[in-house]
This record gives sequence, C-alpha cells and structure tokens, in this order.
Amino acid sequence: MSLISLARRGRAIAVIAGALLLVPAIAEARPGGGKGFGSRGARTEQAPARTNTAPNGAQPFQRSAQPSPAASTAAGAAAQAARPSMARNLMLGVGAGLLGAGLFGLLSGSGFFSGMASMAGILGFLLQIALIGGAIWLALRFFRRRSEPQLATAGGPLAREAHRPQPDPRMAAMGGGAASPAMPQQTDISLDDADFATFERLLGEVNEAYSNEDERGLRALVTPEMFRYFDEDLSGNAKRGLVDRVSDVKLLQGDLAEAWREGSLDYATVAMRFSLINALYERATGRVVEGSATQSQEVVEHWTFVRERGGAWRLSGIQSAA
Repeated sequence: MSLISLARRGRAIAVIAGALLLVPAIAEARPGGGKGFGSRGARTEQAPARTNTAPNGAQPFQRSAQPSPAASTAAGAAAQAARPSMARNLMLGVGAGLLGAGLFGLLSGSGFFSGMASMAGILGFLLQIALIGGAIWLALRFFRRRSEPQLATAGGPLAREAHRPQPDPRMAAMGGGAASPAMPQQTDISLDDADFATFERLLGEVNEAYSNEDERGLRALVTPEMFRYFDEDLSGNAKRGLVDRVSDVKLLQGDLAEAWREGSLDYATVAMRFSLINALYERATGRVVEGSATQSQEVVEHWTFVRERGGAWRLSGIQSAA
C-alpha cells in the first residue's frame, strides 16, 4: 500500500472519529447541556416517580446545593476512622518508653536488660506493666460505654419520647405542623389545569430567556440556585466566543410525576417530552459549531417547579430522562 493511500485512509478515519465525537456534543447543545442540576427539596436524593412520558425514570442530579445524606454519612465515617485512638497512642508511648530505656542501658554499657537484673527490678517492671495495662483497660471501657447507645429504660428520655403524642397529619397539610429541619414533613397536593398551563409556559419562557442571554428574565423564572448554574453556562459560552440559541420549543407530552408540600413551599416534578431547534453559534462569524439551525430535536426531561404558598411557580431543577 502506498503512502498516499495510507494518508487518505488516515484522513477518512480522522473525519469519522471527529463526527462520532461531535454526536454527543450535538445532543448536549441546549440549555443545561443535558445535565442534571438543581434541587427537589427533601426529595433531591430520591428519583422522581416513573410516568408514561419517562417510563425509565430520571438521572440523578449532578450539581445540587442540597446536601447529600449519603455524603454526610461517608464524611462522618471517614472522620471517625481518621481520629487517633487513645489506646493506640498509650501503647505506642509505653513501647517507645521501654525501647528507649533499653537502648539507653545498651549504650551506657550495662546491657539492654540491665535494669531487670535483680528480682526487685523484674517485679517493679511487671508492676509498672500491670498498672499501665489497667489504665488502658479502664480508658477503653470508659470510651466504649460512652459510644454505646443508651437503652430506652422505663421513664427514660427515649421512653418518654415514644409516648409523646404524634402530630396530626391534617395539621401538617394546613401548615400547622412543625417540620424537622433534617426531613421536612411532606404532604401530597393536587394541581389544576392552570398549574399545568404555567409549567408549559415556563418551558418556553426559560428556554427563550436563556437563548437571549436575558439574565433579568431568568432571575424571575428560576430559583437563585438554577440561575447560578445557567449563568455559569452562559459565561462559559461567552468566554469561548459562542452563543447558544433555542427556538421553536413545543411541548409534545407531559405527565405529573410528583406534587408535594414542605412547610410553606409547594413542589411539582413534571416529566416532559418536547421538541426544539438548538444550535451553538460562533459569535464573531455566526457559524454553527454544534447542533442544527434547522433540524428539530426531541428531548425528555424532568422539570421540578417550586412556589411559595400563593406565589408564582419557578424552575428549581432539571433532570434528564434515564
């Protein structure tokens, strides 16, 4: 095979490889980049319920301001494992002391065990070991008792807690129940046609504001957390000399996955299948570098909305379909 043939084949392979690399970029060239970011309140770590629109569920959030209970537990376990053990430190100290004493005797010419030559020396040495061992045993027992959970004895704190009257769930639904900061009380709520019309309108308005790089408009439509993520994407495009344009957004199908209340906040997660025309342009020349300026694409995502009681809905999270 000639060098010219090899060169031509190499160029062909390079073109094919470049096209394959461009496929995921085209699929991700839309607001949010097909990534999961935002929050769903206390259900951020839970997958939304499956619906006809998204029968396989949703991918987890990749970026979220909501702390992860699993991450907190892992961090606590790592900190506990890294904490120095008093017993280990005491044993190391005793061993170092004995080794140091033996080396001192060896260097002074008296021998490594010169201090234990007599019966009194041996008995004194054994007495010291016994005292130190007893101190270590007491310390271990003390710390082990402190780390064990207390049993719920009659009249004890846990027993009284078990007999404390539980809050009426109807009060929680009206907002009269006290919600725990770690796990707010959640009550399923019903939505009407006006709510679903609002969700469809927000789908178009969020994409339009993002496409126009309208920061003021985005602030009014999304939560502060979501605005921060959108602003990071827009700023990143601007630094690369690019602009992301979206047009012709149409909702094709939508299902309510979940709707619930936490304290004074209402949440709704909706699975939506919609079409749009999306392309990433070079600012200086207007050349399309990703996506298509004419070809429509379909997307299935879970959009979560939140509102203060009696307020307007705002976008609080986006998750791609699994």
